[in-house]
Amino acid sequence: MRLKFLLIAISLVGGLGSTAMNTTAGIWVMSLTGSESLAGLVGMGVFLPTLAGPLLGALADRLPRRLTLIWTDMAMAIVMLTLLTVREARQAWLIYLVMLLYGVSHVLGHSAESAILPALLPQEALGPLNGARTSAREGAKLVAPLLGAGLFVWQGGHSVALVCALALTISALLYARLPQIVEAPLEHSKGFARQGLHYLWQHAPIRRPVLAAGLCVALSGAGTAALYALVAQGLGKPPEFMGVLAAAQGAGSVIGGIAVGWALRRISETQLAGAGAAIYATGVLTQTAAAVPTAVTGAAFIGIGLPLTVIAAMTAVQRLTPPQLLGRVAGTTTTFIFAPVAIAIPLGSTLALGLNYQVILGCTGSAAIAIATYMFLAGSRSIAAA
Repeated sequence: MRLKFLLIAISLVGGLGSTAMNTTAGIWVMSLTGSESLAGLVGMGVFLPTLAGPLLGALADRLPRRLTLIWTDMAMAIVMLTLLTVREARQAWLIYLVMLLYGVSHVLGHSAESAILPALLPQEALGPLNGARTSAREGAKLVAPLLGAGLFVWQGGHSVALVCALALTISALLYARLPQIVEAPLEHSKGFARQGLHYLWQHAPIRRPVLAAGLCVALSGAGTAALYALVAQGLGKPPEFMGVLAAAQGAGSVIGGIAVGWALRRISETQLAGAGAAIYATGVLTQTAAAVPTAVTGAAFIGIGLPLTVIAAMTAVQRLTPPQLLGRVAGTTTTFIFAPVAIAIPLGSTLALGLNYQVILGCTGSAAIAIATYMFLAGSRSIAAA
């Protein structure tokens, strides 16, 4: 029980610090440069390292995983303090660099953490823990944007950088309290980094939920522009109303995370991914009604469903991957789930120029239903075969 609360505390502290910094970095760049486009590019720094997931996962497999978690956060805390030197527009490049390194630390840390958890906990505890940690992170996202923006208005970006550095330091100290484990020596064979991709693709109980999560996250990215159109055209609300939808989605994510433990005692990870896709589809299709109550309700359903697919994928990876491969498979999974967003968001924005937002949301919801149907059928066949 103590270990569970320790891991949840790590997620909560990390969620507060990272969300506050992610929210504020773009505001900081815009305040320095006056450019909305430059501010919008800041988020790419956190996202780009997901493309290197297999390589960073291989690094996590080569290094002592507990020490990797500790020193990654400590090093990132020191790097974050370099933002205290930013004073004018020509120094904005440092914010981009720090956010890029922050993204690298996220992927490396996620790979190392995914690899160490199965050594600390029994298999049946992994799903409920992943759900509880997701609830903690999403709960932090409900208050962290306000915290970051409020600190920025009050004391400027330096105060947010200090808070983020403090959160990273606390996270490192909490990681240091994890029990030490004996890690098996690795074989440094040819194609070391590719072995994670090969294992992932060859094992259907892992591949299917990862595929469902990646497709649903991509659909969510493709529907981003349609959501803005829903708010402006369908609801007649200002862009700030997106914050209301984000809060509803965050509340749904907290509920979904709590329900994971109950669900995984009854169904497989593949079926959980299917359930998540179905709930996500329900949320998206509900929003096509273009009314405030249905938009908020739909956002809550999206918040429940989307994380369920990701939790199902993470749990399958942790539970079904050999320990010596876990870092590489986890890193590759990160790439599969989050990298497609780079294509999905601009594609959705292009479609929004020529298509009604209700058509885009309807197609997105229908695609998610197809994903859910496949996952349910595949999961049922696997159970019947067993």
